Amino acid sequence: MAVSRIKAVLPSGVQKVWSIVTSLEDYKWRSDLDRIEVLNENQFVEYTKIGFPTTFTVTLSEPFKRWEFDMENSNMSGHWTGIFAEKDGQTEIEFTENVVPKKLIMKPFVKAFLKKQQKQYVADLEKALQNSGIQNDKI
Repeated sequence: MAVSRIKAVLPSGVQKVWSIVTSLEDYKWRSDLDRIEVLNENQFVEYTKIGFPTTFTVTLSEPFKRWEFDMENSNMSGHWTGIFAEKDGQTEIEFTENVVPKKLIMKPFVKAFLKKQQKQYVADLEKALQNSGIQNDKI
């Protein structure tokens, strides 16, 4: 199992950050995604730019505090936890991924891949907040 964690402080209120991260309709801010297909209220599939699907099953949703889901594709299975906390009009996030590769050959590369993916996700999120034109907001 590979575990990767990233923390960041974002210059926006927790409601705005939560809204962007959890939206399954407005995902164009994600540089790695082509589309999201919603299967039901707790399941969705993300497709990368090259069409590779990953299925997500939401296991916990505490609005503005915590969002968790299981994830699976042909290469891995795992669990993602997102923790959100507002302090002084900014939002502290902590995202943790626990992943088990399904192919032995991938095992040595999983943690580095996760770190790279998380770094890009946070960079995309920061850009989305900047582009929203609403900084230090409560909405």
